[in-house]
Amino acid sequence: MAIIMDGNGRWATRRLLPRAAGHKKGVDVLRSCVRHCGERGVRVLTVFAFSSENWNRPADEVSSLMELLAGALAREVPQLKAEGVRLHFVGDRAALSPKVRAGLEQAEADTACNDQLVLNVCFNYGGRWDIAQAAARLASRGESITEASLDSALALAHVPHPDLVIRTGGERRLSNFLLWQAGYAELYFSDKLWPEFDAAALDEAFADYASRERRFGKTSEQVLPAGEVAG
Repeated sequence: MAIIMDGNGRWATRRLLPRAAGHKKGVDVLRSCVRHCGERGVRVLTVFAFSSENWNRPADEVSSLMELLAGALAREVPQLKAEGVRLHFVGDRAALSPKVRAGLEQAEADTACNDQLVLNVCFNYGGRWDIAQAAARLASRGESITEASLDSALALAHVPHPDLVIRTGGERRLSNFLLWQAGYAELYFSDKLWPEFDAAALDEAFADYASRERRFGKTSEQVLPAGEVAG
């Protein structure tokens, strides 16, 4: 499963709070979401925390996001480790400060042996960047660029493609998130802002997903169990 966690800033603005307060609340909701996903049997959760386009936001907001990430790592990693969550940070780390990069690497090392749930945090990530870096990596090794080889060189090659992509905040687009990996994902859009997305909202998304027919190019008759009739 993957989530575009949209709406933190709007949630704060509607409450006459600084946008940073919305991002802090968003971290709390992510913590709860990880726990809910674990309880519901989700094995891989990939979240969009900071896109490569987010650098265009006001400098003070970008700075607060970086500080929030550093603080969240120090605060959350011990509990995530205790709950069996394995952390991966996915994205271009070149533009991050040495302090932030070191924090990401330490968090990954501290949780490397966990296997209950893989939490991929996409930070300074973009789907186009991911495809371009994968192609460049293959070219540098002199390997042919095919669907299979490109898939194996992507930044999320360590996990299966998502079955479900959720976006909160009322927008209906992927915004450069998992452009390759979401090719056959079911898309679910919620009008709830991310800080409002609770366990009940997550269950609504799961129920909607369960009602859909996953055909992958086949007909309904091909995917239905023997004896069932397509509606």
